Amino acid sequence: MTLNTILRFSRATTPEEMFTGQWQNRATRLDDFKPYLDQRWQEGCTNAWKLWEEIKEQGYPRGYAGVRDYVSRNLRGKPQTVGPRPPSARAVIRWLLTHPDALPEGDQVQLKAVPANCPELTALAEHVRSFGRMVAHLQGDQLPTWIEVATSTTDLPSLRHFAQHLERDLDAVIAVIAGLTLPWNSGVVEGHVNRIKMLKRQMFGRAGFELLRKRVLLA
Repeated sequence: MTLNTILRFSRATTPEEMFTGQWQNRATRLDDFKPYLDQRWQEGCTNAWKLWEEIKEQGYPRGYAGVRDYVSRNLRGKPQTVGPRPPSARAVIRWLLTHPDALPEGDQVQLKAVPANCPELTALAEHVRSFGRMVAHLQGDQLPTWIEVATSTTDLPSLRHFAQHLERDLDAVIAVIAGLTLPWNSGVVEGHVNRIKMLKRQMFGRAGFELLRKRVLLA
């Protein structure tokens, strides 16, 4: 160890000053990707592993350690641009499943801004709303066409799998098509069933079958 090195160590006031040297200024494979890392950090992405995966897809040939060290030394503690908080997945789902005319104006504005960060949501919203129109307007005859279109989607794997399951159980879905087409439904029957169940729970352990039967008939 030279005298200059000993003096530099003795005069250092911070740990960083002890590690200054020529090696810190040499070019690295990461230099070309540092502007992108800085930009993504400002956009709010602070996960070093995710940043490494992103630049790896862009051609970065080295491992995760270099990105981790750069983030730790140069970006940690660096102020980030504060932007609007993105909506939660639950909120977006609620917006998509709600009729557009029933959404408050604020939710409509946010829903229009969501596809800017996720273009696939535009196609998903159209599929969801077309399905909703079938249910609301008793257009069950359009269900096979909807299944065919949804099955052909490549950017929405969850929707495609849902449509494939419907297609696989098409024999059972025929009853669903009838329910989406005919004006009759089992709502009244279900209401009576729920009423009888409520009476049964109220009378459980208090009376025999005859009293329970009379209350059901007179209720």
